[in-house]
Amino acid sequence: MPFDTAQAGWQASTWEFLVRLAANDGSATHCHVARLAAADAVTRNLSDAVHAICAIHGHPPGLAGDAITAAVQPDAADWLDEIAQAFAGERAWIARLAAAAGPLPSTPGQAETEAALIGERHTLEMLARSDRRGCATGAAAALVLDWIAIRAVLERAADRFAVEIPVCRLPIEAETATTVAMLGSTPATERAITFGAQQLLAQHRGLWSLLEARASAREA
Repeated sequence: MPFDTAQAGWQASTWEFLVRLAANDGSATHCHVARLAAADAVTRNLSDAVHAICAIHGHPPGLAGDAITAAVQPDAADWLDEIAQAFAGERAWIARLAAAAGPLPSTPGQAETEAALIGERHTLEMLARSDRRGCATGAAAALVLDWIAIRAVLERAADRFAVEIPVCRLPIEAETATTVAMLGSTPATERAITFGAQQLLAQHRGLWSLLEARASAREA
C-alpha cells in the first residue's frame, strides 16, 4: 500500500475510533445520565448534576483555552479557539443554571465529593496542558462529542428551573472530524489523540458514577 494511502487511512480511522469510543464509553451510555435526562428526573438530582458540571467545566479558561495556551499543536489553534469561545457561552449558561438550581442538596460525604471534583478538574487541566502532541486535542474532540449527552442533562435542568436554553456554538461534527484527521498526522500523534479522548471520557464517567452514588445516598 502506498504511504499516502496508508496515512489517509490512519487519519480517517482516528476520528472513527473517537466516535466509537464516545458511543461505547461516553456519557450517553451511563444509566444515571439517562435518568437525569428523562422527563421525570428527580429535581434534587438535577440540581446536584448542574453544580457538579459547573465545578468541573465552569471555570475559565476551560480545557480548550488551556490547550491554546500550552500551544503544543499550533495547527489546532483555530479549532480550539472556536471551542473555547463556544464554552465561554456554555459556562455562562451553566452559571445561570447553578444559581437557579439553588444550594447543593444535602448529601452524606460532601467533603469527599468536593475533593473528587477538584481531582477531576485537575486531571482535565493536566490533559489540556500535556506536552504530548495530540493529547489535548484528543481530549477536546472527545469533549465536543460527549457534550451532546451532557447538554441533554443541562437542558432538562433548564426546563425544570425555568432557564432559557441558548444555542450551542460548538463546532459541528463534520468540522471536528476534518480537524482530527488533519491533526492525527502520524501514528504517534494518533495514539496521543486517542489517549486524551479516553482519559476525558473516563473522567466524565467517573463524574456520573459519583452523582449516581450521591443520589442513592440521599434516597437511603
